Amino acid sequence: MTKVFVDPDLNAKLDGVDEPVELCDTAGKTLGFFYPVTSTCATEPAHHSCSPIAAAEIESRRQQRTGKPLAEILDRLNRS
Repeated sequence: MTKVFVDPDLNAKLDGVDEPVELCDTAGKTLGFFYPVTSTCATEPAHHSCSPIAAAEIESRRQQRTGKPLAEILDRLNRS
């Protein structure tokens, strides 16, 4: 990952931001997105990613059981 150092003015604008920010040039063209490091992200082990999706939402999605069992999918693929 490339590291970009920001000037004090931009640093002041981003200080205290707690949600994703779209960065644009003066013409309004999107340059990229800034995802601030929260205190939780800073203390998590390196192998964990700090997701913009809330932990409760991730757990809710894990609990959803949709789709077909793997055995059924493989059986169908073997028949075709």
